[in-house]
Amino acid sequence: MKVEFDNSLVTGNEMIDGQHKELIGKIDKLVTVCEQGGGKLEAIKMLDYLSEYTEFHFGEEEKLQEEVSYPGMEVHKAKHAEFKKAVAELHEMLVEEEGPTAAFVAAVQKNVVDWLFDHIKKQDQALAAYIQAK
Repeated sequence: MKVEFDNSLVTGNEMIDGQHKELIGKIDKLVTVCEQGGGKLEAIKMLDYLSEYTEFHFGEEEKLQEEVSYPGMEVHKAKHAEFKKAVAELHEMLVEEEGPTAAFVAAVQKNVVDWLFDHIKKQDQALAAYIQAK
């Protein structure tokens, strides 16, 4: 499964789009490692790196929201918290398994890829539109 940034994910905000490209690239690397039979340690390292970058990206987005007094800020922050929890649960799943299983990859697809793409298309594009309108 290839995870790629495409035009449907463009918000029009250079910072957000650049970070989304980086984040999606990291997710793609995690999925690739898992699908190519990478070991547990390698997958954990990739997931940890994804988690760290997510913290950075969400922090940047939340600072931007504060700067522009975005009215949907609390809902947006709550969505970010959901994602962080999902990544933590994936970490637990990976630690408990012998390595990245098909079930783990399916969980990454649902709880990371599908969730993130939906979040970008709804919350992040709404944020970018608000910023552009200001």
